[in-house]
Amino acid sequence: MNITGYVIDVFNIAANSQYLYALFMLVAFVVAAKIISFMFAKILLIYSSKTKTDVDDKLANALKNPIYYVVIAAGIYFSVQSLGITGDAALYFERTIKSIITVIIAVGVSRVAIIFVESFGKGIAKKTKTTLDEEMLPLIKNLVRLLIVTLAVLQILSVWSIEITPILASAGIAGFAIAFAAKDTIGHVFGGMSIYADRTFKKGDRVVLPSGETAIVYEVGVRSTKFRTFNSSTIIIPNSEIANAKIENLSWPPGNKKVKITVGVDYDSDIDKVKKALLFVAKKDKTILKDPEPTIYFIEMGDSSLNFLLICHVKKIEDVFDTKDALNTAIIKKFRTEKINIPFPTRTVYNVK
Repeated sequence: MNITGYVIDVFNIAANSQYLYALFMLVAFVVAAKIISFMFAKILLIYSSKTKTDVDDKLANALKNPIYYVVIAAGIYFSVQSLGITGDAALYFERTIKSIITVIIAVGVSRVAIIFVESFGKGIAKKTKTTLDEEMLPLIKNLVRLLIVTLAVLQILSVWSIEITPILASAGIAGFAIAFAAKDTIGHVFGGMSIYADRTFKKGDRVVLPSGETAIVYEVGVRSTKFRTFNSSTIIIPNSEIANAKIENLSWPPGNKKVKITVGVDYDSDIDKVKKALLFVAKKDKTILKDPEPTIYFIEMGDSSLNFLLICHVKKIEDVFDTKDALNTAIIKKFRTEKINIPFPTRTVYNVK
C-alpha cells in the first residue's frame, strides 16, 4: 500500500469514527489557534514598527492569549458537539463553554480598555501641572474593570437562563445603602472630578479662599485640595466644599495683572503735582509694563485726605506683591522729596457747655 492510500484510509476511518473525528477537529482548532495568534502578533508587530507609540505593542501582547484561548474553546465546543451528545449534558456543556468564552472575551476587552485609558490619561497628565490626573487614573481604571465584569456576569447569567431582574433590584437596594453610607466620600470624589473637568485652578495658582485668605494651590487630589498660605501653613479643604464655594483665582486668566495702590494726601497738596509724582514713580519701576501705561485717578475727597488710585500692570501674578512693595517705598521717598504730606486721620471735638 502506497502512502497516499494509507492517508486516505486513515482519513476514512477518522471520518467514520466520531471520536477520531472529534479529536481531529480539536487538533485542527489548536493548530488554527496557534497560526491565528502568531499571524495576529506578526501583523501587529509589522504595523507597530511604523508607528512611534507603544500602544500597538501593548495591544498585541494583551490580545494574543485571549484570541488563542477563544479559538481553543470554540474547537472544544465543536469537537464535543460532533459527538452527538444530547440532553442535559449537551445543554450544560454548551452553557459552560459559552461562559468560558465570555470570561476570555471580557479579559481581552478589559486589557484593551485599560491600555487606552492609561495612554489617554497619561497624555493628559503630562500637559497639566495638577496631580489630579494621576490620582483619577486608578479610579477610572477600576470603574472600567467593574463595568466590564458587570456586563460579563450579566451575560453569563443570561446564558444560564437565570432571571436577573431580582438580582438587579437587590443590587440597586444594596448600592443605594452603600451610596448613602459613603455619601461624603462620593461627594468629595465627584467634587474632585468637577474641579478636573472645569479646570477651576491648578497647582501653583494663587487664589483667594472663602475665608478671605490668599493662598497658593499646593495639590489637587481626588478627595481634597491642599493650599499653602503665605505663613507656610497648609489648608486642606474637601473637594465637595470647594465645588460649591466661591474661590477667586488670581492667576486666571493668564497674562497681565493689575497692581493697585491707594494713596491719601492732605488737602493742601497740589493735585497735579501728586499725579505727576505717582506717574514718575510708576514709570521708573522696571517690572511695570509700558503697555498699557500706568494711570492715576483722583477717586475721593476723604474725611482727612485726598485719595488717589494708581493702576499699573505687571507680567504675572508673582510680580504683584514685589511691585507693590517697591511702589510703596518709592512713593514715600518721592513724596518726602516733593514735600507732599500724607495726613493722619484727625477728629475735631467741640466741647459744648
